[in-house]
Amino acid sequence: MAEPLRVLFVCTANICRSPAMELIARDLAGDADIVFSSLGTHARDGHRMNSEMRALLPEGMASGFRSRHLTPALLDDADLVLTAESAHRQHILDDFPQLHRKVFTLGQFEATVADLPDLSGHELVAAAGQRRTPSAPEHDVADPYRRGRAAAQQATGTITAMLSVIVPRLTGRAPSEETR
Repeated sequence: MAEPLRVLFVCTANICRSPAMELIARDLAGDADIVFSSLGTHARDGHRMNSEMRALLPEGMASGFRSRHLTPALLDDADLVLTAESAHRQHILDDFPQLHRKVFTLGQFEATVADLPDLSGHELVAAAGQRRTPSAPEHDVADPYRRGRAAAQQATGTITAMLSVIVPRLTGRAPSEETR
């Protein structure tokens, strides 16, 4: 049996964007054999998800979530690392340039998979690492921290839209198969 695909989401403190990415991706993937997790480049371990972001998710979805700090072991263990913005991607690549084939911004990966229509799962990730779309400002998810409910809604909407494209490609299921 093949190993599950391991996807790691990264933002700054692991309390807004990356936990939303993790939890929304899990929900979209259903019972697919993918492990989603998240961490922050400057996170403090054990913090709850930001209340404004948590309020935008289904009741109880984020109740057990706790932040985690980026470590080399967690990066190495991931098959795919998706960051909230290019600054996070660059932060990782500055210290771990050997990971360049598996680290993308969320929007960059969404754009890259559009050019690889017949692949899914591990094959998609491997092909994306060989042929990536350049990162652009529109690939970033703006940080909603302390910017109010509207910023949290915008970030959650952007994350959901991008993951609605990415997760079906990772699972190999059509979007209509994603609903449970």
